[in-house]
Amino acid sequence: MEPLGDRQQLTELEKMRAGEWFSPRDRELTAMRKQAKAACKALNLAGPEPFKAQQQLARALFGQLGSCYIEPDFYCDYGVNIQIGQRFYANHHCIMLDAATIVIGDDVLLGPAVHIYTVTHPLDAAQRAQGFEQAKPVQIGHRVWIGGGSIVLPGVTIGDDAVIAAGSVVKHDVPAGSLVAGNPAKLLRQRADDPASRVD
Repeated sequence: MEPLGDRQQLTELEKMRAGEWFSPRDRELTAMRKQAKAACKALNLAGPEPFKAQQQLARALFGQLGSCYIEPDFYCDYGVNIQIGQRFYANHHCIMLDAATIVIGDDVLLGPAVHIYTVTHPLDAAQRAQGFEQAKPVQIGHRVWIGGGSIVLPGVTIGDDAVIAAGSVVKHDVPAGSLVAGNPAKLLRQRADDPASRVD
């Protein structure tokens, strides 16, 4: 970690948004997470409500939303840092730790129990014990499919039309149109839209 220096002049929220080390124990950040938990609870309890009703609840949670359908239970840290395009679908038990921005394009599918993390902790045990965190944004392009049980780690960009196989751990950027799998996720095919996989 870098010396504090002028960082002491910034609020913890400003540090978080700047990608600097910050303390999530800060009162303002704690209040924001509490508000997001309440919004997540309302969204999860809504169940199979009419589409428009779910959109209203989702708009109260996310920073930006085109349209979505989200199966319960869904959880996030802040909500306001999540930007979602059109026709987004998340299967059951998806989690987004959005201390940094998570930007999701149009026509994105998340399988069950997909986790998207923007937060990391110090490797130094003493600093980690003080509760410091650092946030790095995640960007997911259009028409991406992330298979069930996959984990997307901080700072990753996933290109348009990519496919992430179920159970993958994505720690590096994923090229557009590619198919990746494994832990860590590795390239299996440059073009995921192979004619053999098309629906006739």
